[in-house]
Amino acid sequence: MAGHSHSHGHGDHHGHSHGHGHSHAPVAGHDRAFAIGIGLNLAFVVGEAAFGLIAGSVALLADAGHNLSDVLGLCAAWAAIALGRRAASKRFTYGLKGSTILAALLNALLLLVALGAILLEAVQRLAMPAPVDGPTVAWVAGAGILVNGATALLFLRGREGDINIRGAYLHMASDAMVSAGVVVSGLVIWWTGLTWIDPVVSIVIAVLIFLQTWGLLRESVEMALAAVPRSIDSDKVWDALRALPGVARVHHVHIWPMSTTETVLTAHLVIPAGHPGDAFLDTTRAMLKGRFGIGHATLQVELSGAEAGDAEVRGC
Repeated sequence: MAGHSHSHGHGDHHGHSHGHGHSHAPVAGHDRAFAIGIGLNLAFVVGEAAFGLIAGSVALLADAGHNLSDVLGLCAAWAAIALGRRAASKRFTYGLKGSTILAALLNALLLLVALGAILLEAVQRLAMPAPVDGPTVAWVAGAGILVNGATALLFLRGREGDINIRGAYLHMASDAMVSAGVVVSGLVIWWTGLTWIDPVVSIVIAVLIFLQTWGLLRESVEMALAAVPRSIDSDKVWDALRALPGVARVHHVHIWPMSTTETVLTAHLVIPAGHPGDAFLDTTRAMLKGRFGIGHATLQVELSGAEAGDAEVRGC
């Protein structure tokens, strides 16, 4: 992680100091994982949809739709990561890192549309049940457990250090569990002949997907609106800044996501007398990175008595 700090003073004794730290997520090594995961899931989506049509299983079609959203999600995440690697420019001074947020928002919206189609088909099947090949449903969904589980393992190594990789891991792992539910419905239909179980299971799957999608939609909208990331407690950040040696007051604290993996902070620190020096800025930057995962911090130091530093106002 590279960092730098600089300071400059003005004749009216206002001092402005900035400490910057840049964090880069360890995604470069996961290009192969994305490629393999997309290939596996795309092949499975085609096979599952075909068997779902042959077997007349809404549950298989619902799961195929969900897995297709996974393929699109992996593609969007991979493309956004690639865009995020592009260097900053005069127009895009942060580069294109925010594309990861837009990709998450797009995937959430597309998935909600797909869920509406799944629920409509399931309700129609409940009104007019159709024969279902239980063993076929169970075997195909069983293959889904293997595919989703294998894809989750591809992202196992990096899940602790990168929220995007961890999200991919958890999503694929949960898909493996959803496929397990489809296996159960196929076996129950095989043993009991109760075909209404298939659309009921598809509805349950749709509800589970919705719960995941709603969280993704809500968080991606928050990020697009530059809200404080959910992983950061802004009150604790305020307290940590006020607890710094020599800091009398804190104001104008802003925390927002640069991307789904990088966070930015700006803050004004009021110090009674004397410039704190670059060592203070470096220590503060390291504290923000270590405690809160904020890798890009800009700190403006003001002498006590400066007009803008006479009050502590949160959120402005």
